[in-house]
Order: sequence, then structure tokens, then C-alpha cells
Amino acid sequence: MALFDDLNESMRKVILAGVGAVALGAEKSQDLLEDLVKKGEETIEQGKTLNDELTRKVRETAESASDEVLRNKFRGMTAEERAEWLARAAKISEDLEAEDAAAQEDEPEESEVVEPEEVEVETPATDAPVEPEEVEDVSVE
Repeated sequence: MALFDDLNESMRKVILAGVGAVALGAEKSQDLLEDLVKKGEETIEQGKTLNDELTRKVRETAESASDEVLRNKFRGMTAEERAEWLARAAKISEDLEAEDAAAQEDEPEESEVVEPEEVEVETPATDAPVEPEEVEDVSVE
């Protein structure tokens, strides 16, 4: 009987160890999941920050490169050519401003928007029964 009691106790311990392992595994997996979510959120934030920084640097580099190209272009010009170029640039700027002003004038203001008129449509009377039209039987030979 002692052997049976030892076997019973051993079986009980194995079952309890299994239940404990499952519970421990569930806790650890929950902790792991929370850690992964936290790391994922941090990675997303770091990615957004990096993207903003790269965008700013690209913008600064593009502006700097544009200024350098313009400076090099002016370097190769005489004073008269620079003045002529500046006059052309001013003319283009004036033309663009005039186009913008014309486009704003063409847009209707809220008070100018015309609402469509309501039209009454008469519905035919349905008191009389409608009979189908007769159709000739046409056969193809």
C-alpha cells in the first residue's frame, strides 16, 4: 500500500508541476508580450524621430545646394548679366503673383454660389390599369 501511496503522491506532484509550469509559462509569455509591445512602440517613436530628422537634413541640404548652385552661376556672370538675370527673376515673380490674384478672383465667393432651383415633377396617375402592348410574333426562318 505504501508503494501505491508513493505512486499517488508522485503523480499528484507531476500534475501540480505541470499546472505550475503552464501558469509560469503564461505569466512569462504575458511579460514577454508586454516587453515586445513596449519595444515596438519605442521603435515606432524612434523611427518617427529619425524620419523627421532626416527630412529636416534633406531640406537643409537641398537649400544649401540650391544656394551654392546659384552662387556659382552668379560667379560666372558679369555685373550686367547679374542685373539682367535679377530683372528676369523679378518679372517672373510678378507674373506668378498676377496669376495667383486672377485665380483667386475666378473662384466664386460663398455668397456668389448659385443654388439649383427645385423643379416639381408630375407623376403619372396610376389609377387606370396599364395593359401590355401587343407584340407581333416574328419568327426567323
